[in-house]
Amino acid sequence: QVQLVESGGGLVQAGGSLRLSCAASGSIFNINAMGWYRQAPGKQRELVAIVTSDGSTNYADSVKGRFTISRNNAKNTAYLQMNSLKPEDTAVYYCYLRQGITRQYWGQGTQVTVSS
Repeated sequence: QVQLVESGGGLVQAGGSLRLSCAASGSIFNINAMGWYRQAPGKQRELVAIVTSDGSTNYADSVKGRFTISRNNAKNTAYLQMNSLKPEDTAVYYCYLRQGITRQYWGQGTQVTVSS
């Protein structure tokens, strides 16, 4: 089993920045990818950003140029630097980890609220 603990959410004004962290613990091996999804009220969960074991990254079009995902393999931690935040970025952000090909784990979620 893998446990994911997120931190760094909160309330920020539009144009501000936040940094999310996700620390993985437990049976950590063969981590294929780590990333972030988000879910706004009344909407489906969507991919925000993901980084694979070879360092490749993928971002939602809506956050490209504003968000940066990074990963510290030694600490089994992923980060999401969010700049130029907009009210539409308001959502619960979930850390995601893929182990091997099929095993997936989710964090408990952290609220990000951007006021206009």
